[in-house]
Amino acid sequence: MHEIAPRSGVAFALAKGEKLKVIDPQGEQVADLLAFSRSDKREVISSGRSLDYASKIYLTAGDTIYSNRSNILLRIIEDTVGRHDFLLTPCSKDTFRIIYGDAEPHQGCFGNLAAALAPYGISEDDIPVAFNVFMNVELDAAGALKVLPPKSRAGDHVTLLAETDLIIGLTACSALQSNNFSFKPIHYEILPA
Repeated sequence: MHEIAPRSGVAFALAKGEKLKVIDPQGEQVADLLAFSRSDKREVISSGRSLDYASKIYLTAGDTIYSNRSNILLRIIEDTVGRHDFLLTPCSKDTFRIIYGDAEPHQGCFGNLAAALAPYGISEDDIPVAFNVFMNVELDAAGALKVLPPKSRAGDHVTLLAETDLIIGLTACSALQSNNFSFKPIHYEILPA
């Protein structure tokens, strides 16, 4: 079991056939997840293709996460929450400046992912929309987005199966609204094939 400290991020390799279990140990904490193909880091997780092929915006157990090249990177094989976001970009200094009005903004998930992924040769410009595990975003009839408290409770988890060799970026989200105005850790496990 590994712990990601509040408002921080990590990166690691995940081999084909291994499973990544993302756990919310205390409840109501989001984790931004990115995946890059190890064989070509220009192949990356794609919100647009994943949602398009699933014909829905809420992915859960049984759904697949595709790359920008329409290859399956991850399969969601277990999900105790059933509500995650794949629409909103990782929070950043600009998020905190524009949405929250912070004069000295935190680097957010975007900065945490960039720092964690840099040793793998992945730059800020390579960071796409993340699969926001446990994030609860509702869409109304007019198309307006509303960020609500996560539905995850202590011990809830999502398990994803790697369909190819990957580099994973994972955070304990830094955005106040996304986490019901509290920052907590995220746990994760890599389970063998």
